[in-house]
Amino acid sequence: MKEMSPIEKFYNKFNEDKRLNSRYGQVEFITSMKYIHKYLEGKSNPKILDVGAGTGRYSVALANEGYDVTAVELVQYNLGILKKKGSSVKAFKGNAMNLKRFEDKSFDLVMIFGPMYHLGTFEERLKALSEAKRVLKDDGVIIVAYIMNDYTIISYAFMENAINKCVAEERFTDDFNCISKEGDIYHSARIDDMDALNEAAGLSRIQIVSADGAASYIRQSLNALDEEGFKHFIENHLATCERMDLMGAAAHTIDILKKCD
Repeated sequence: MKEMSPIEKFYNKFNEDKRLNSRYGQVEFITSMKYIHKYLEGKSNPKILDVGAGTGRYSVALANEGYDVTAVELVQYNLGILKKKGSSVKAFKGNAMNLKRFEDKSFDLVMIFGPMYHLGTFEERLKALSEAKRVLKDDGVIIVAYIMNDYTIISYAFMENAINKCVAEERFTDDFNCISKEGDIYHSARIDDMDALNEAAGLSRIQIVSADGAASYIRQSLNALDEEGFKHFIENHLATCERMDLMGAAAHTIDILKKCD
């Protein structure tokens, strides 16, 4: 039997549905769905590809709205959960860096909501973006999610008091850009990293959005809000999620891209 990769071992224990259904996870989901719907608007019978679909939080929701959705997931455990949800999603085991089962220019919207968290090198991330571009129709849109560098530093190095360990292990550059090392499960990015990837892949940014803003930092406070208070937090977040001055320290950012003219 083939040995499981570190990513597969991790997700065999990690409950992604639970995270996205939590209060702070709902912020990310509500925001991402708002922009997914924005870029599906006006398209006739659009075809959606969800790359790194996890347990199907997005793909199943979109399929249940009537969209034609195909999902690709690396982790068999996650794929099994997705398939058990009984939706119309066409789900396959696969890798974001190799979408050879799909023809060129097949999809109106390609979502990459998990792979960039786990692909650690520029070359790997570029392969994933290039494959998404290949299967994208000329007038289509790619939405890519990243974990942000400064969130990683704030939430782990300082909030979990791991800064001295990180410095000793040479985890940062002099200007505190995280350094990925072999065996790491998660990898972060800065906006300039995303810019370099987009340029290399021949993609241009339509807009960039903070998917969750301050939500991950204030989980306990969000949980303490009543439903009306949480509704107002969502209103505040959606009113500010496109502001560049609030972008870098958020946990998750979505980069919304098109093919270069």
